[in-house]
Amino acid sequence: MLRYKCLKVTWLSQPQMISTFSLRLSHGLSLQVRHFSTQEHFLCGKFNLGLDPSAQLSYMELSQKFYEAMKSCALIGSVPIALKLHAQLISAGLCSSIFLQNHLLHMYSKCELIDEAIQIFLGTEQRNVITWNTILSGLLDSGRLSAAKKVFDEMPLRDPVSWTAMMSGYFRNGRVADTIKLFISMVRDSDCVPDLFCFSCAMKACSSLGYVRIALQLHGLVEKYGFRNDEAIRNSVIDMYVKCGAVYAAEEVFMRIEKPSLFSWNSMIYGYSKSYGIGQALDTFIQMPEHDSVSWSMIISAFSQHGLHTQSLGMFVEMWIQDCQPNSITYASVLSACANVYDLQWGKHLHARIVRNEPFLDVLVGNGLVDMYAKCGLVEASRRVFNSLTERNVVTWTSLISGIAQFGSREEVFDLFYRMREACVAMDEFTLATILGVCEGEENISIGEQLHGFTVKTGMDSSVPVGNATVTMYAKCGNIEKGSLAFETMPARDIVSWTAMITMFTHSGDVEKARDYFDRMPERNVISWNSMLGACFQNGFWEEGLKLYILMLRQEVRPDWITFATTISACSELATLKLGTQIVSQAKKAGLGSDVSVANSAITLYSRCGKIEEAQNIFDSIQEKNLISWNSIMGGYAQNGQGRKVIEVFQNMLVVGCKPDHITYVAILSGCSHSGLVKEGKHYFNSMTEDFGISPTSEHFACMVDLFGRAGLLKQSMDLIDQMPFKPNAAIWSALLSACRIHHDTEMAELAMKNLLELNVESSGSYILLANVYSNYGRLKSVSDVRQAMKEKGVQKDPGCSWIEVSNRVHVFTVNDTNHPQTKDIYKALEDIVKKIEDAYGYVDMSSSVGYHSEKLAIAFGLISLPGWMPIHVMKNLRVCDDCHRVMKLISLVAMRKLVVRDGHRFHHLKDGICSCGDYW
Repeated sequence: MLRYKCLKVTWLSQPQMISTFSLRLSHGLSLQVRHFSTQEHFLCGKFNLGLDPSAQLSYMELSQKFYEAMKSCALIGSVPIALKLHAQLISAGLCSSIFLQNHLLHMYSKCELIDEAIQIFLGTEQRNVITWNTILSGLLDSGRLSAAKKVFDEMPLRDPVSWTAMMSGYFRNGRVADTIKLFISMVRDSDCVPDLFCFSCAMKACSSLGYVRIALQLHGLVEKYGFRNDEAIRNSVIDMYVKCGAVYAAEEVFMRIEKPSLFSWNSMIYGYSKSYGIGQALDTFIQMPEHDSVSWSMIISAFSQHGLHTQSLGMFVEMWIQDCQPNSITYASVLSACANVYDLQWGKHLHARIVRNEPFLDVLVGNGLVDMYAKCGLVEASRRVFNSLTERNVVTWTSLISGIAQFGSREEVFDLFYRMREACVAMDEFTLATILGVCEGEENISIGEQLHGFTVKTGMDSSVPVGNATVTMYAKCGNIEKGSLAFETMPARDIVSWTAMITMFTHSGDVEKARDYFDRMPERNVISWNSMLGACFQNGFWEEGLKLYILMLRQEVRPDWITFATTISACSELATLKLGTQIVSQAKKAGLGSDVSVANSAITLYSRCGKIEEAQNIFDSIQEKNLISWNSIMGGYAQNGQGRKVIEVFQNMLVVGCKPDHITYVAILSGCSHSGLVKEGKHYFNSMTEDFGISPTSEHFACMVDLFGRAGLLKQSMDLIDQMPFKPNAAIWSALLSACRIHHDTEMAELAMKNLLELNVESSGSYILLANVYSNYGRLKSVSDVRQAMKEKGVQKDPGCSWIEVSNRVHVFTVNDTNHPQTKDIYKALEDIVKKIEDAYGYVDMSSSVGYHSEKLAIAFGLISLPGWMPIHVMKNLRVCDDCHRVMKLISLVAMRKLVVRDGHRFHHLKDGICSCGDYW
């Protein structure tokens, strides 16, 4: 398309102006004006460009005619008509009219002739606030933010339109924090009172930043200026609170509205779904007096986001039954639901339905299809839809780029990036953020730096999402220094920026630095808290993370499903049953107990605390079980020594059509190992490859070595190791060494230990196992040699400890512990019970030389602290020794108490003198 030369207006006398424009038009339009469009012909008919001199129009009539023509010209953006109208305006001698001058400015701005508009503005002697606002809006629409800011600063008088225009310009260009700062300046300006549009713009900016404190202040100003009863403002307030994560505040506003609008209902559905779970969102949806396509889209998305994809698609079917015709937004929402849960079958079904019912595939639905196929891994199908679209926008390109970034190659992503530039598609912040996200690892730091340079060159580095992606890119590439520098140089930051820094230091293992950034955050939301909790839990700071969770509750931050899932998992690691149970109850109270991720964490908690029945109850309550649900319950049964139950659950999983993965088979083989199911273990080890194409990993081989070893088939263990397609790791040799201890095979134990040392494994457990093998054979000299080797290499024995929860406190014991305030009572109870089992069953203490192990002390404390009907749950970090295992069985018989002891290998459920492990551990 030909570009028009800059029309320089020289403010001359009337005859000179007419002569000048006539000359330019006679020479310029013949070259530059092509064919008039249909709209332009219509405009020519609407306004006679010839202007018959005999028409005898009054000044007002002629002005009105020019106004209508310029308004219509601005709507269609016709440059030739704009030039003709300007020339005739001069010919008619109406250039002195400020009213028409303002509309002339507006027309040129809408026709993208901003340079000509600037010249007209500079030549206008009597400017009013409308003149200033018009050129300000034109500059902002053309992306000239700096020039617009200069015009804004020079304005002699500003009205709410001026402020709103400048705020909107900042917001559209990604300078969200500056939008809020400008609004604050406006409020402090005594010459201007903010109107509804100013508040609406400020609240959009606040929503984008997610700052609750600013949201509360904006709401206070709405009340102060008397806008609380305006429906549009009420909608904006609710929407702002919801997007800032303050759903409780949105709820207060919503409940005060006598007849909420559909927009308010829809906002609350979104907020409840995001913060409180699907239950409250669905209740709100049901209470609505009527539903529109947005309402259906909201609830469909809500189900999908909480992992309930069957219900999500079921709601779409219900929408059809209710005779509510889906529109483009609805189709896009359902396609998004399919994409998020990777349901390709439903996605294809929807695609076929769309083709049948929609004569024209608009860009919104097209984007949904491109995104759905891309996220489901069918990149080629995504490309076909992309190529078939007659209209593409930046979202279309970004969706395809995202799919290729996940399932294709980096080279393809960069190729699309270059094609997009060649197609002159204006990239937005999400496109650049997606491309930056592709760069990870030290090998891609150079490309990442080039992309960072591109964002600086194009001015997109001022965008908060791009800045966040840049920080994350450097973090993934392992360059903490440049990531920190990128953060510090960001012109504006939001909660995501700070959270990205927390995540960066989490991955580098620097929890202290992550906590420093967390404490410095000007505003926090539930995502920030989740990130900091993740930093603690991922790096083993379990207790600190749980303390942070308690602090979160004290500061009245409402946890979401991620908070509950990660915190319950932390309780699983610490085996703190009571605290974990309390958090599960809190999740249920918040309406998140049915969330599949929360439920999966609860299954793991109860399994690891020996409450396998409760774990099964949680599993049974999950409506939409995913693979993690099945793996969790199978892992729980395996850890509790119920191998046949693991196999039973696995068969049920296959019946419902859920395909196993490598973790599934780790649970099965581990269950077979702990239960001595050699035949079954061999069968499932072979079937994982034959039936499901899953190649065995070192974890599977370690399970099989352990299975054969526990059964005394040490030769088969060694044969399997020799046949492995890769070099055995420490876990495999440790499993063999442990089996050698059980079956007293010193020769093979020495071989296993030799290989462990070659792998530079300096675990004290391996040395202790070898020493125990020698000790069982009476080779005291060899035992001494092992201990001397440990001393020379500086290998310290891991201190054994056991702990028990009593009265909401965790009591920790070590061997011969005397630090507990009830030490005297504990030792007396232990001596009394040992005396009873000595008298009744002839027990001889085999560990008198080393004193009382920690688990004996913990059990004794449980006997004197817990009521007789309550099982005693004890956790230990190391394997229970033979003597302690025998004592625990006898205590359960003599004291008539059920004991549940978890050691470093498995659970022991002891009752009436019998252990669930069958003395096989």
